[in-house]
Amino acid sequence: MKNLFCVGLSHHTATVETRERFVGHAAVDRKLREEAGCTEALLLTTCNRVEVYAAAEVPVSTECIVRCLLASGMTPAEDETEVFYRHEAQQCVQHLFRVASGLDSMVIGETEILGQAKKAYAAARESGAAGPYLHRLFQRAFRVAKQVRTRTDITRGAVSVGSVAVDLAEQIFGNFETRKVLLLGAGEASERTARALAKRGVRDIRVTNRSAERAESLAALICGRAVAMQDWETHCREVDILISSTAAATPIVTRENLAPLLHDRLDRPLFIIDIAVPRDVAPDVNEMEGVFLYDIDSLQSIAQQSLALRREQVAAGEEIIAGHVDDFSGWFVSTRERMRRAAELPEASLRASES
Repeated sequence: MKNLFCVGLSHHTATVETRERFVGHAAVDRKLREEAGCTEALLLTTCNRVEVYAAAEVPVSTECIVRCLLASGMTPAEDETEVFYRHEAQQCVQHLFRVASGLDSMVIGETEILGQAKKAYAAARESGAAGPYLHRLFQRAFRVAKQVRTRTDITRGAVSVGSVAVDLAEQIFGNFETRKVLLLGAGEASERTARALAKRGVRDIRVTNRSAERAESLAALICGRAVAMQDWETHCREVDILISSTAAATPIVTRENLAPLLHDRLDRPLFIIDIAVPRDVAPDVNEMEGVFLYDIDSLQSIAQQSLALRREQVAAGEEIIAGHVDDFSGWFVSTRERMRRAAELPEASLRASES
């Protein structure tokens, strides 16, 4: 008999310092199956959450899942394990449906999470870690998310971390359109941020990325300018805002490489918005004179301001999700019962033949 469950942590329960320790590493799905005993497992990692969705023949402890998430040789601190939440059976189904629909996000209604969930599902299917239960669960989650987006106005307003970052930058600067911005990284989060900047009228947007082709493509999309990755420090001397979102494992911007740049900035402050997890900018950069650093957790208060405008739409989304949870739970229970009876048939036949 299968146990369907989810174990995770998010911006609701853990700081960015804790979240970045569990962002995932190579072969997590293999460890979850071989060491934790999960028959199916899927890892969903975003800037705001790290979650494992799994099915198992026997109960698997939360502590075991947490150990699998850490890189080899690392052990979780006692208080770190406590920030993980766990959802079983129907609560697991409801949680995923809310996540995929953007109702559990820092920015309520954001649509990035759906694409991230689809990528996580595709990776699990390709590796063989997702079987029939997770396949059915995630396919239904994608249907639910689509219905919530099309039948409600949940996506109105600031609906991505990137757009919230731009809201923050606009609050800081009066004449926002005249400011110079450097985007460090050209992935999906950077693209959304760049689009939001261009929509607000910012004309000087520079994009740098390890892949020059990707930087040029994004720059062309928003009428910006691509710059070589090795020249980002030179451009940092000129810009007012640095927005960073790369996939680097360790900080790219540190006190050491930033200090020489500040001498050339005279009295111009540098605002840095770090939307990467793990973080691209070392936390102690915020202690430097003339530097103002905001990380992913700093954006949460701004995101809350737009939540009040969409509360009615959240309720409508929850109603759609509730109907799908009941339907999926019915399928799950009936499937488990059929499998139980099928497993008992050989044993019953054997007893009959012996008598």
